[in-house]
Amino acid sequence: MAELRKSKLIKHQIIKTAATMFLEVGYSKTSPQTIAKELGISTGNLTYHYPTKEHLLAVLVEMLCEFQERLIGYEADKGLSSNMSICIELMTVAAACEENEVARDFFISTFQSPVCLDYLRKSHVERAKRIFAEQCKDWTDEQFIEAEILVHGIDYATIISNDALVPLDVRISGALNQILSIYNVPEEMRKEKIKKVLAMDCRGLGKRVLNEFKDFVEQQIIAE
Repeated sequence: MAELRKSKLIKHQIIKTAATMFLEVGYSKTSPQTIAKELGISTGNLTYHYPTKEHLLAVLVEMLCEFQERLIGYEADKGLSSNMSICIELMTVAAACEENEVARDFFISTFQSPVCLDYLRKSHVERAKRIFAEQCKDWTDEQFIEAEILVHGIDYATIISNDALVPLDVRISGALNQILSIYNVPEEMRKEKIKKVLAMDCRGLGKRVLNEFKDFVEQQIIAE
């Protein structure tokens, strides 16, 4: 029993340290060796619990999905529709990546990780079934999966692009129009939602939501 508690404590400390470094220093700039050194343990001890850095990132991505679901619920309580919340989500992520290189590194890394990508896609497919149920009444599971593959590509292109020749608001507008079109949202409704999103302080909101996610991760780790 004592060994089990010790193992759980070590895993808890590893996640806490890795999450802090991924979100403050950057995923790409953090290695298992630097995490182990920060904790004062051997790299072998760390990899015994989490074989690769990608496994640690996957834990953080699970927290991200839960955080996003809570945001949707919170925004619903304020009277915002779920598909409007999806629009705000993409806008805040794109803005955070535009303003913060560490955030950009984190999100790009999640899109490039096979383990994280698989989890994200499954989570987002289930979310799309719920949010776009009215617009996609006759869709099969396969159609939602195919749609998510397309949406993933649009999300990734919006985040990875950092070209000053294509302003952030133009990228957000184009991405949202394509995504909502994929899910059969009528043109007038698309225009209305995009107009509302672009009227927001996207950069300020991006910074705020990123900080809220960091706080959420810390709270989740403490609660475990």
